[in-house]
Amino acid sequence: METKEEIQGNSTIKRKSLLLLNCLILSIGNCGGPLIMRLYFIHGGKRVWLSAWLQTSGCPVILIPLAITYLHRRATDPATKLFYMKTPLFMAAAIVGVLTGLDDYLYAYGVARLPVSTSSLIIATQLAFTAGFAFLLVKEKFTYYSINAVVLLTAGAGVLAMHTASDKPAGESRREYMMGFVMTLGAAALYGFILPLVELTYKKSRQEISYTLVMEIQMIMCLLATVFCTVGMLINKDFQAIPREAREFELGDATYYQVVVWSAVIWQGFFLGAIGVIFCASSLLSGILIALLLPATEILAVIFFQEKFQAEKGVALGLSLWGFASYFYGEMKGNKKKKLAAPQTLMPPSNNPVGNA
Repeated sequence: METKEEIQGNSTIKRKSLLLLNCLILSIGNCGGPLIMRLYFIHGGKRVWLSAWLQTSGCPVILIPLAITYLHRRATDPATKLFYMKTPLFMAAAIVGVLTGLDDYLYAYGVARLPVSTSSLIIATQLAFTAGFAFLLVKEKFTYYSINAVVLLTAGAGVLAMHTASDKPAGESRREYMMGFVMTLGAAALYGFILPLVELTYKKSRQEISYTLVMEIQMIMCLLATVFCTVGMLINKDFQAIPREAREFELGDATYYQVVVWSAVIWQGFFLGAIGVIFCASSLLSGILIALLLPATEILAVIFFQEKFQAEKGVALGLSLWGFASYFYGEMKGNKKKKLAAPQTLMPPSNNPVGNA
């Protein structure tokens, strides 16, 4: 029979493994999503609502792990429920889903008008919004290290902003460029609000939050965001335009449909990874990871789209890595202090990230 220390150790290992898995999923989605979206636009794609719709329409992919966890539970408990989510949590997830749909549109509009490098540096301001809303909504406690990380990552975005005027795409008016800038900034602010709102939903829920329930929440959020964008597509007649746009796509119609499918899958990884990191750690860490990955997206944009890589982008990358290291060093010191101060007791069931999974 396992001792209390062994149970605690296994729970910690599972929590860290789940956190690392979600960090990996978030990294793939955060770097790949903007690149494949920009690929669509630079080779002839013009449908903003379609691009917004693709960010969440891959939600049926989540049914696969949900089905696996259900079959696993059913093997040990034939009376297990198909879904855990109750009405209050469903309503909260639906509201966040509609906000996510709006954010998807704002972001897609910005990517359609701006180079990936420029839109990424604007999105970096999301960290400041996340930190502010995390303080207001979930009373996130700031340490010297987390404040240092926010300052460094925000400074990195400021350094990147030094020469954005030269990035304006050829043939695009200044008005269109500025609209893209404003829409992207709006997307950063709104998603900076959404991340702490998801954390608040977890904290206020009267249900025990397991990772299975996290996936159900993600499913509802993306479903409502997709419905929101579907309405926009119907009004804009995007569905009727897809076959014509595929025929006119510079890389061929087969590549067009591959871009569409992979865009939906990769973006789903971003959203699942983001709320997974919130579940395992905090909304602030999720925001910091997204900010850290922006320079990586910049470098990939330079490689694949031949965008300019000025010296300030290298400086921004260094600042971002420094900020990320500062945050994790602070977390390690904080966890070490907690272990020394806390009594050796079992963790409450509500804090178990793999309960009911």
